[in-house]
Parts: sequence; C-alpha cells; structure tokens
Amino acid sequence: MAVTRSRKIPATIVTGFLGAGKTSLIRHLLTHAKGRRIALVINEFGDLGVDREIIRGCEIEGCRDEDVVELANGCICCTVADDFLPTMQKILDRPEPLDHIVIETSGLALPKPLVKAFTWPAVRNAVTVDGVIAVIDAEATAAGLFASDPEAVAAARAADPSLDHESPLEELFEEQVASADMVVLNKCDRVDAAAKARARAQVEADLRPGVRIVEASHGRLDPLVLLGLESAAEDDLESRHSHHDDGEEHDHDDFQSFVVELPALDRAAEIEARIQAVARDHPVLRVKGFLAVDGKPLRLAVQAVGSRIETYFDRPWAASEPRAGSLVVIGLDGLDEHAIRAVLQGASASAAA
Repeated sequence: MAVTRSRKIPATIVTGFLGAGKTSLIRHLLTHAKGRRIALVINEFGDLGVDREIIRGCEIEGCRDEDVVELANGCICCTVADDFLPTMQKILDRPEPLDHIVIETSGLALPKPLVKAFTWPAVRNAVTVDGVIAVIDAEATAAGLFASDPEAVAAARAADPSLDHESPLEELFEEQVASADMVVLNKCDRVDAAAKARARAQVEADLRPGVRIVEASHGRLDPLVLLGLESAAEDDLESRHSHHDDGEEHDHDDFQSFVVELPALDRAAEIEARIQAVARDHPVLRVKGFLAVDGKPLRLAVQAVGSRIETYFDRPWAASEPRAGSLVVIGLDGLDEHAIRAVLQGASASAAA
C-alpha cells in the first residue's frame, strides 16, 4: 500500500434485505460518528445512486463526498474481483488515515463471498472485518415472509403466489443471518410484543451461537453498539454457513429493476397513491428515488417497501440538476414494466392494463 499503517483498519459490513433499513442505520451512525473518519462503500441494486444521494442529502457534518463510494456495476458479492477490490485499493491508497470503513451491500448480496474477499493479501494486510451486521425488518419477518417453516411458507404463498418454497428471498434471509456477528431487528415500532417474538424466533433459527439480537426503530443505534465488535470475520469463515459452500452458483435471475422518469408533480401526495396502486397489483419489493414538486425548492425523497411509503424533502435542487424525478422499481422477475411505468407516470391502473 502507499501508506504504512501500524494497525488494520476495521471494516463493518451492513447487510439485509431490500427495505430493511440499512441506509437509515448508516445515516444515523454517520450522524453520531463523533469525529471518526469513516469511508462508506455503497452497493446499489438498480440504475440510480439513490442510497448514496440519501446519505449526501443529509449534509452530515464531516461526511465528505469523497468518503462515499458507490458500486453500481452489480451485486457486490458477484463483482468482488472486478469492482470491490479495486475500490478498496483506492480507499486504502488515500493519504488521509481512516478510522473505519462501512460497506452497505445491496439487498441481494450474499455476505460470505464479500467476507472472503478480505482474505486477499492486498486487503488482508490492511483491513479486518470488524463485524457483519444483518439488518432485519421485524414486521416483514413476523409475517413469515422468509420462514423456513413449511407452514409459514405456505401462508406466504397464499398471500403472494410469486413466492414458493425454494424462493431466493428465504435463502437470502438465511444467508444474511447465518453470516452475522450482530442482528439488528429494525422497525420494532411497527410490531406488537407477539409479532416481535415471532420475528426473533425466526432470526434465532438461523443464528450462530453467541450472536446477539438488538432491537431498533429507524436504525437508531449508538455507534458504540455497532462498531468495535472485533470479530475478524475473515478468520472465521467456517462457522458462517452458506447454501453456496458447495460451489453452487448464486444468481439474481428472480429479480429485476428498472427506472421510471417523472416530470414535476403538482402535489407530493400524488406519488403515494400511485405507489399504493402498484404495490397492490404487482409483486414489487421496493420503490426509491427523488422527485420534483411544483412550487417546492427542495427535492422529494421517496422510499417505499411494498405498500409502506416514506416521503420527505431532503435538500434543495442544485442549480446544475434538472427538476425532474426518477424512481427505481425493484421486484420479482416477471414484473409488468409497461403497466407499472404507466401507473407511476399518472395513468390509472385500469388504463395501464
């Protein structure tokens, strides 16, 4: 490396399914970093750097543009050699010392191949995996969406015929929990005690011995809880079970994404009704992006998981930015892109059919 270091830089891998709250957790972590110099690597799924923009839009003190790196060339676990390792090399070659590196994987990434990348000599000599944090949506998990129990899977199939027992959604959930050094059961404000107990039981079924579950709402956890686990996960690969330990290929053919461009809206509430209609009629997992609203100088950020929608104005539009919107739609393979695009652009659901 260009810079001689007396210790390895700790890196935290934040994994979790689409919409579990990874970006909110990281945003809170950076806001309360208390002077730590943290580099952030974000692996998006889709064609817009939405998560990177959410971080930058918060104008977090001490978080510079050059400290936030986006990997948008595909799932991080599938592009380790071509994308992730060169990016790590560039981060490590910077003259300024770092206190920590945080890596946000896409919701489709397997954690174990990424942890394995830290055994490569070019990285191993300078960085150690401080911990793998799995962020879990308590509400979705309590509903049995990723249950390994056949009865729970059957219930999920009844609610959504696009899911089946071999669904990669279940497999991804198990992979993320099985690789974790800590599980954040997020969105606990959305569930009652009984549902929370169901979610914890689902997580515990795939949890390695000794791994803690911590509860959170909106990803609000003290950095002291998340950082400093000192797990050295790259030296502990054998205990992290994976369905792909036998060399089975990992693919994402069951997911697709596309971008919908939108002109300025008359009212912010318009998009909520449109997303609700899409979530009702199509197997969409996530909608996220930024929109313009007439008469509003600020950009409208949109985050939707199924029918749950969050909108907020995050920052003024830059002078160089066109006042137009873009949304990334992520869902199970076979989405009716034409119909979804028409509804989001303002056509009625019946007219789009």
